[in-house]
Amino acid sequence: MVTGANSGMGLATSIALAKRGAHVIMVCRSEERGKAALEEAINKSGSQHVELMLCDLGDLESIRSFATAFCSKYDVLDVLVNNAGVVSIKREITKDGFEMDLGINHLGHFLLTNLLLEPLIAAHQGRVVSVASGAYKVGHIHFDDPFLSKGFNPIKAYAQSKLANILFIKELAQRLSDTRVTANCVHPGAVGTQIGVNRQTGFGKSVHALLRPFFLTPEQGAQGAIYLATSPDVVGMSGQYFYKTKHQKLTSRANHPEDAKRLWQWSEKQVGL
Repeated sequence: MVTGANSGMGLATSIALAKRGAHVIMVCRSEERGKAALEEAINKSGSQHVELMLCDLGDLESIRSFATAFCSKYDVLDVLVNNAGVVSIKREITKDGFEMDLGINHLGHFLLTNLLLEPLIAAHQGRVVSVASGAYKVGHIHFDDPFLSKGFNPIKAYAQSKLANILFIKELAQRLSDTRVTANCVHPGAVGTQIGVNRQTGFGKSVHALLRPFFLTPEQGAQGAIYLATSPDVVGMSGQYFYKTKHQKLTSRANHPEDAKRLWQWSEKQVGL
């Protein structure tokens, strides 16, 4: 299962996994973009074992409905790639009142992952792979104002959400330590995707075009997630952070078990677990 599968690294990851013989669930918010991505994935992979399911990670009700639909159809989930991500240029909120970056990048995936633990545990060796970012190094979990109602800026919001991704994975790994499921995160490098480009206004497109030559392609950026999803080299490794396909030590701000526990408990309350 790959979230944010309609474009960029999510689409590239879906195609690569389908080429390797996996049955791939492409999770997309938009039916129109999802159908176009599904057709591209089938054509480029040469596989018919690719499926589209709709879910809005900015809507808790949508996530719950999606998880119910998936679990009624499948008993096992081998790999969950939490790939979807947003960068908000101005402060926006989700349907449930969460600041967009933290709401989608962290809380949406937090709920989705928790609702899919049963089929992950049922797998031979379930894997959770979350796409993080080196932006965590300037991140801080603002427990006093997590939705940044005061002093919002895009870097602050995105960095907080990416630090949250890592703390979530570290705590998840601890909680799953008596199962066969592993949970790891990956920083794919600087990838030229549509993240940060406003689909309604097109804002950000010119900057994106200017910087594209300096970025990795989505196919190159997807290699880290594909590696963590499929490689026998990482069997038994859990709670770790990778840069592309290389294991990397985290800076001190992502190595606070107390913060990870506190974030988990706060997140449970937010999503109603």
